[in-house]
Amino acid sequence: MTELSTLTYEVDGRVARITLDRPERGNGITLEMPRELAAAVERADLDPEVHVIALAGRGKGFCGGYDLVASAEQRMERIAGPEAPAGSPLDPLVQLRNHDPAGAWDPTVDYAMMSRNVRGFMSLFRADKPVVCKVHGFCVAGGTDMALCSDLLVIAEDARIGYPPARVWGVPTTALWAHRIGPERAKRLLFTGDLLTGREARDWGLAIDAPPADELDARVEDLVQRIALMPVNQLVMMKLLVNETLHAQGLHATQVLGTVFDGVARHTAEGYAFQRRAAEAGFKQAVRERDEPFDGGRSP
Repeated sequence: MTELSTLTYEVDGRVARITLDRPERGNGITLEMPRELAAAVERADLDPEVHVIALAGRGKGFCGGYDLVASAEQRMERIAGPEAPAGSPLDPLVQLRNHDPAGAWDPTVDYAMMSRNVRGFMSLFRADKPVVCKVHGFCVAGGTDMALCSDLLVIAEDARIGYPPARVWGVPTTALWAHRIGPERAKRLLFTGDLLTGREARDWGLAIDAPPADELDARVEDLVQRIALMPVNQLVMMKLLVNETLHAQGLHATQVLGTVFDGVARHTAEGYAFQRRAAEAGFKQAVRERDEPFDGGRSP
């Protein structure tokens, strides 16, 4: 496996542990992270001693979504990650230039980059072995792609999870919300961009457990070790059996639509206005202004 720069990988007995490791940036997603995630998952799948994969994040929270400061503020340097040939669909500079409303936008270029990220996230879903995701602090925007692509989610009761970019500048590319919590509750979240607490995520069926923060590690470890007792062949068969239900419901087609719509959302009038404000005041300020009208609103 290639050298890892955005996450760590280690094997502890029958457990492969993948930990997002960009705490200084809230474990923000770069172009490199989905590729490294897929490589780590493949390594766990090929290891006959590994029975289960444990996914977590280092620092104050699991994942704050894509590291969008550079692109939103039109900083013309490469986003962290492997350099792609200049002008190729995966060249970050192409993506930065395409935020200019005066220029042409090719949706297939956008799709080429984002679908690559979706394949990285979906490596968790397609892994032969079960994936248990531990969420503490926060899991928002693109970070939810990794949490929802995992098989089981355990979240601290005081953590927050959701997709605020539904308000402007984003559409969930892995399109798993409806599959995980049903269409009505998915609409409730995506029509507002509201967040769920860990306790609400458990009550809605998104998480399997929502212990107090100080019990999160122990509860996750107990679950992981119980799964690890199972024979690998049984785990593989059980996961394939359940996942085929989602495939039969048209998950792939929905993800294609979500990935295309994600590009469209960044090239609407509202998307351009958001990016202009980010360039003027900074990405974090633009996000605060986007979310301010919803602050203090009632919980789902």
